[in-house]
Amino acid sequence: MALLMEHQFKQLPADKQVDTRSFLEAVSYLPPFFDCLGSKVFSPIKADISGNITKIKAVYDTNPTRFKTLQQILEAEKEMYGSEWPKVGATLALMWLKRGLKFIQVLLQSIADGERDDANPNLIRVNATKAYEIALKKYHSWLIQKIFHTALYAAPYKSDFLKALSKGRDVKEEECIEKIRQFLVNYTATIDAIYEMYTKMNAELDYKA
Repeated sequence: MALLMEHQFKQLPADKQVDTRSFLEAVSYLPPFFDCLGSKVFSPIKADISGNITKIKAVYDTNPTRFKTLQQILEAEKEMYGSEWPKVGATLALMWLKRGLKFIQVLLQSIADGERDDANPNLIRVNATKAYEIALKKYHSWLIQKIFHTALYAAPYKSDFLKALSKGRDVKEEECIEKIRQFLVNYTATIDAIYEMYTKMNAELDYKA
C-alpha cells in the first residue's frame, strides 16, 4: 500500500479549489499503479496519465502564481483560446487525466466495498471491469474497448495486486483495505471537485479516442 499511502492527496479547502502544485506532486506518483494490474494493455493508460501530467505541469510552470489552482488554469485558457477551448492546452490534458484517475478511484472503491465474483473471490476482474465501464469505456472506440475487455480478463489476483501496491511486501488484506479507504478520502474529494468544475464550466467533451 506504500504506493498510495506515501503520497497522500491533501484535504481540499472549503471552496473546493484544487491547488495545482500539490495536485501535480500527488498524481506524479500514480502512473506505476497500472503496473500493479499486470497486463501490458494498461500501458497506454499509464502513458496517457504521465503525458497529461507533463502537459499540465508545463502550463503551470509558465506562471505558478497565475495558475495556482486548476480552476485558474481553465479560466485563463478559456479566455486565451476562445472558440478552440476546451479542446486545447492543459484543459484537454486534465480532462483526460481525470478519467484515468477516476478509473483508479472506482477500482479501489469497489475493492474496499467488498464487491467480488463469489465464484472467484480472489480475482479483481469485477472491480476492474466496473472501473473501466464507469471511467473510460464510453470514450473508447469499439476496437479499444475490445482490447480492454481482453485485458480485464487477465487482471491479477487480488492478493497479488495488493502485494504489488505494497511494493512487494507481504501484507494482510484487511490492513490493505483499511489503507485504501484512508487514501480514498482526499483522493475521491479531489477527483469529484475536478469533475464538478468541468461540468460547471461546460468543459466536458464526449468524443471517442
